[in-house]
Amino acid sequence: MEDIKELFETVAMHNGQVSFILTDSEIKSDGFLELINSLLATGEIPGMLNKDDRELFMLGVKPQLVKEMGKGSEPTPAQLGTCFLNRIKDQLHIILAFSPVGTKFRTRASMFPSLFSQCSIDWFLPWPIEALVDVSGGFLRNYEMECTAEDKEQLIKHMGECHNFVRDVSEIYFAQMRKNVYTTPKSYLSFIQMYKDLYKSKWKLIDVDQSNIESGLNKLLEATVGVGEMKEQLKEEDKKLQVAKDETDKLIATLTIENAAAEKKAIEVKATQDACIAQKAAIEIEKEAADKDLQAAMPFVHAAQEALSGIKPNDIVELKSMKKPHDICRLILDTAQILFMGPLIQVSAADFAPLKKVVNFIGDSYD
Repeated sequence: MEDIKELFETVAMHNGQVSFILTDSEIKSDGFLELINSLLATGEIPGMLNKDDRELFMLGVKPQLVKEMGKGSEPTPAQLGTCFLNRIKDQLHIILAFSPVGTKFRTRASMFPSLFSQCSIDWFLPWPIEALVDVSGGFLRNYEMECTAEDKEQLIKHMGECHNFVRDVSEIYFAQMRKNVYTTPKSYLSFIQMYKDLYKSKWKLIDVDQSNIESGLNKLLEATVGVGEMKEQLKEEDKKLQVAKDETDKLIATLTIENAAAEKKAIEVKATQDACIAQKAAIEIEKEAADKDLQAAMPFVHAAQEALSGIKPNDIVELKSMKKPHDICRLILDTAQILFMGPLIQVSAADFAPLKKVVNFIGDSYD
């Protein structure tokens, strides 16, 4: 209802013709057709305009009515209302695009007579092949396509022939099966639009595929260039590798010689080590024997230390004053000389009487 109010306001304030088209697909409820029926019959819809809306629309047409009646005239509300309705009838045009297919067309004709009695009816018969080709040309001739002008003209002609062929087959189908299959101009226009949409979507897919292929080719080209560069790098690396290999071979040969020398030295070291171990073992044995002898001699050492601690300076003086020491003293001094590794005379036999008993012994070196 609000949309119709706006339409009335546009018609009332407009000096030219105003038209709107109503198709089957736009009729969601038959109650809407009742409003259109009233509008066609009387120029208004009962109950749609309240008092304020009506006065507003009358004020809108008042200047035009005063101009027609002459200056100084004052039109009445009834005259203003009539002028408003006349302007609606004169300037508002409704175009109804209904399909006669099915029972709705007949039912609406009986329920809403103004839809047909107050309208001029144009029956659109099947289009000839020339008209179909002309319509497809209007849609496709300026449509951007990747083809030659001759191919596009053949496509335009093919569109019309396809629709005409479907119509002929529909007649054959009706003759055989007694069932109608309708091909309307709208279906033809939908067919052309569907082709354009399909062409556009497929063209986008081709663009995407082309872009992917070009990208892949570029990648392959880059890979080819990269492989060539890598081959050159590998050649340089091979040269470096060969130099390193030669140096490594020389190093291995040197290491082999040094390893052989090291093994020989290891054998010598092992022999020396074994000899040292054997010598160590012999020394350990001798040390054990020496330790045993030392342990056996220790009591005598301690006794000698104790005896030594008993020697006094007067004893040394007394020893020096002796013109001829006793045999015991002479032998003890030989023992001290031996301990200090001093010189001794050649070994010879001599007789001693330490305890007033002559004993044959080694001659001393006291003198």
